[in-house]
Amino acid sequence: MYEAVHARPDGDATAARHAATAARYGYDGVVVRTRDALDPAGERGEPSDEATAIREASGIDVVDAVEIDADDATGASGAVGNYRSSRTVVCLVGGDDGLNRFAVEEPRVDVLVRPMGGPGDFNHVLAKAARDNGVHVEFDLGPLFRATGGKRVRALAELRKLREIVTYYDAPHVVSANPRSHLQLRAPREVVAAAEAVGFDAEWIEEGLRAWGEIAGRNRDRRSEAFIEPGVRRGRYEEDG
Repeated sequence: MYEAVHARPDGDATAARHAATAARYGYDGVVVRTRDALDPAGERGEPSDEATAIREASGIDVVDAVEIDADDATGASGAVGNYRSSRTVVCLVGGDDGLNRFAVEEPRVDVLVRPMGGPGDFNHVLAKAARDNGVHVEFDLGPLFRATGGKRVRALAELRKLREIVTYYDAPHVVSANPRSHLQLRAPREVVAAAEAVGFDAEWIEEGLRAWGEIAGRNRDRRSEAFIEPGVRRGRYEEDG
């Protein structure tokens, strides 16, 4: 299972510190969603020297990503075009109707993050578009661990509503506690237990934690020299005789 973290300068801990802590907690990898926190992968999808060094030190996978926070769909489109070829995982912050719609209709976006984080809504039309375009919808469990009072209650109500729509239309999803510091990281078993306590299915939460790694693996494969298109790869073939 993987966690997607905010590292310095966007967060309060380095990518290496996040990875070391995540390794102790039993994660298989971390997705570093801060653009300037980790060098991008190579042209063929191979991890950068920096990511490789952190992986060797921590013992877990380290994935370069970007989290695009645009003002509108026009700005988001330009940013996605800029980063799609250089980042293994591309996330787009939603929260309003225009950005949510753009994200789920854009196959170059891997994850729509925090879709309920603003005045916008997420409905059945968006869920079907996310399913058809393979865009994962993030379930941000950060408020479950860090919010209190009415803010926590509202966040959980929105997450339950989002789950009903996403599961009904079988849209792909990811799960994250959205940590900005290694101190905010929670072990997978803690994430699952906390989510179960508020009505989520454990297997579904685990599926969302695994999905980050699956996205990274798929994108690395697509950028490799051997990949041509889904189901078609370059290889060596020997003739009989």
